[in-house]
Amino acid sequence: MNIAIGIDLGGTYIKYGLVNAEGTILKEGLKPTLDETSPNKIPENIKSCVTELGDYAQKEGWEIQGLGLGVPGLVENGTIIGCENLRELDGFPIQSYLESFLPFPVMVDNDANLMGLAEVFFGSDPDIKDMVFLTIGTGIGGALYLNGNLYGGYRNRGAEIGHMTVEFRGAPCNCGARGCLETLASVPALIRAYKSLWKAGHFKPSDQIDGKYIIGKYLSGEMEAIDALHSHFDYLSAGIAALINIFGPQKVVLGGGITDSGQFYVEEIRKRTFLQAMKETSEFTEIERARWGNKAGLMGAAALIFRKNGKK
Repeated sequence: MNIAIGIDLGGTYIKYGLVNAEGTILKEGLKPTLDETSPNKIPENIKSCVTELGDYAQKEGWEIQGLGLGVPGLVENGTIIGCENLRELDGFPIQSYLESFLPFPVMVDNDANLMGLAEVFFGSDPDIKDMVFLTIGTGIGGALYLNGNLYGGYRNRGAEIGHMTVEFRGAPCNCGARGCLETLASVPALIRAYKSLWKAGHFKPSDQIDGKYIIGKYLSGEMEAIDALHSHFDYLSAGIAALINIFGPQKVVLGGGITDSGQFYVEEIRKRTFLQAMKETSEFTEIERARWGNKAGLMGAAALIFRKNGKK
């Protein structure tokens, strides 16, 4: 049996699992990225996840082919670069650290890249060679899968889809630019837009205003929620239309918890996108919701190993 370890390193939790080449998770777990027993020792927390999975595989008589790891930052030669949410790992050679005590190969890539890879590798259509993947959440991440390969630009420094400009004089972004897709179309941006439509003092500090709350108000017909979500859809579709015009992908796949709101969510983005994209570039493009949900990161990490070994 072909088995790989997939690990998705998040700002709050580490998702990890044993996955086979057919896309079945044989064992999985969830561990805080930082915990009270080992503060500021993220590599050691990752190591404990690997040890747990290795012990389980040994008990079952399974041979692990390798470990794939997705991280929230850029990766160059196995070293994490620009890890804004986990500063401890910025500049850390995570691949060589893991390989120093493991008997099998380790591969590391950006987490959004691997979410996109999961959609391709474990998807239902083996003919997909060109795909754009976006994950919409606290930020906007993305992956470019072109000519059958993940594309990250020179020295893996590109494919930052969330930082394409969709409004030249828009709100400032943490990256230093203005009007980035992430700044205007992420879930926090949606919440800011929604709150701005109400008079000051309308919400109490105790009110839990999140994406789910706004979706509920939208479905009930509240005008403020409708206006905020329409703006959200417009910004997203502008960015997606630009990506279609440049890459002409077979599929655009949308991930992130908010995409589970209902079929209307993807339908609204699809409708607006095809009004903006060139007919010639979008003629063969489909827009759909991601299938793997919050397991996409660990599934894509495992897929790194299977692809390297020529499985599937």
